[in-house]
Amino acid sequence: MDTITLFKMQKALDSHIELQHKLENDDLFDRKILALLVEIGELANETRCFKFWSVKPSSEQDIVLEEFVDGVHFILSLGIECGYEDIEDITQNRSTVTDTSSQFLAVYESVQKFRDSRSKKDYIDLFGSYMRLAELIGLQEAQIEQAYIQKNEVNYDRQRNGY
Repeated sequence: MDTITLFKMQKALDSHIELQHKLENDDLFDRKILALLVEIGELANETRCFKFWSVKPSSEQDIVLEEFVDGVHFILSLGIECGYEDIEDITQNRSTVTDTSSQFLAVYESVQKFRDSRSKKDYIDLFGSYMRLAELIGLQEAQIEQAYIQKNEVNYDRQRNGY
């Protein structure tokens, strides 16, 4: 995944939003953490991986992909917030976890660990854990990158239209 390009796109979007909403001087770190946690929950809801009581299948792959990409936006934004936009390559964590529900919990733990430390190592671990989740739910890096680019433009349109 071309993270340098994605960081640049996210930085431009973040700047646009902060300027439009007069947030240039606000500390948005915890709000971005909360937004990421919400997006991860929305993704889990679309995969339905934890809904052992239901026989309804997961949402269509394009919906799951869109929810996943929403999380990517906030992960990139958090990296920018901490000055980590120079990271050129994020690879998924090598984990023996094969259960999607367990990986969602691992991602939540990674978010909290990064929130507490704000360290580059914990940021890379968070991003890698999220990419491991992508593999478990059947998403490929190329489609994630393409979907991110498309959703980035949607987010600009939303800002221009008073979202």
